[in-house]
Amino acid sequence: MSGPESRLTGPVRVVGVGLLGTSIALGLRARGVEVILSDASPTNVRIAMDYGAGRSAGDADEPRLIVVCVPPDVTASVIVRELSAYPRAVVTDVASVKGPVLAAVRAAGADVTRYVGSHPLAGREKGGPMSGRADLFLGRPWVVAGHPDISYQTAAAVDDLILDLGATLIEMTAEQHDSSVALVSHAPQLVSTLMARRLVSAPEAAVNLAGGGLRDVTRVASSDPGLWVQILGANAGATAEVLRGVRDDLDEVLAALDTASADGDGAVGGTPWRRTLAETLAGGNAGVARIPGKHGQDRRYAQLVVMVDDRPGELARLLTELGEDGVNLEDLRLEHSPGAQIGLAEIAVLPETLDTVTSALAARGWRIAG
Repeated sequence: MSGPESRLTGPVRVVGVGLLGTSIALGLRARGVEVILSDASPTNVRIAMDYGAGRSAGDADEPRLIVVCVPPDVTASVIVRELSAYPRAVVTDVASVKGPVLAAVRAAGADVTRYVGSHPLAGREKGGPMSGRADLFLGRPWVVAGHPDISYQTAAAVDDLILDLGATLIEMTAEQHDSSVALVSHAPQLVSTLMARRLVSAPEAAVNLAGGGLRDVTRVASSDPGLWVQILGANAGATAEVLRGVRDDLDEVLAALDTASADGDGAVGGTPWRRTLAETLAGGNAGVARIPGKHGQDRRYAQLVVMVDDRPGELARLLTELGEDGVNLEDLRLEHSPGAQIGLAEIAVLPETLDTVTSALAARGWRIAG
């Protein structure tokens, strides 16, 4: 197997052939890099091998780079084991928390001059070697959490790995990484989960009214509880700090809503309740505007909802006709209309093209819902 020239020189040993491990292996094999597969499950190794992800480990192996892709609660112990077993290899890992892992490796007395943690911010809704994809990391951020005990020259192998897989390399300290993912990943996971829990005892009639807003808020609430207990436990302090800020904001909103419910007027702490709500909502707008959009741009797009009949080929026809009209689609989201044989395609376009796009679609017979 060969592809574009690789920066990385193998062999590379991948420990743990779930989604991330197998995807890393497949991406490297696509560039002709020799990959050695290791996993506590021989079946997983066999499946990954059948998909072309690499070969099984042997006693004479001398890997130059080792990538540890195991659950967070055993990541540090596996790193220590690999550093000891392969004294010439550089070791990295892909765990979603970096500070506690580095501390545990240090505490074990391992050679941290050959270890640097990393974290690719990529994934899929399914796990296991069968879900692996060589292109999983294309364009995705991949953090390298450097520390003073490892040299730039030694860590270069990890940089080469990231660039070979098409990811965007981002350098941070372990502390910066953990506080960042607490804000953009770990706290949102809990907020989503808590909102989704409200649905367990909700009346069926209420759940049937669910639309895009609820689906957006609760999308990640279906994540694996066992994995998230490990992640949240490892990054508990930083995540709790973010949630305390959310709690403070929520207390202000609750006070405003209680005031509105009691007499329809009045103030909370000297601030009229309408102003409190307005400023809270405006703050949300400002926060959303900071989330990088297409090509890393911080900009907002105009939304257009098109009704699509629920039959084969209709969505493809919509996308084809948008292309024929010269529309550059910025984003697309699909939603089904409960009890109706139609879907709602919410498309995002540049604001200055909204009127033109709307007119073009209407001329082709598409029904615009909003």
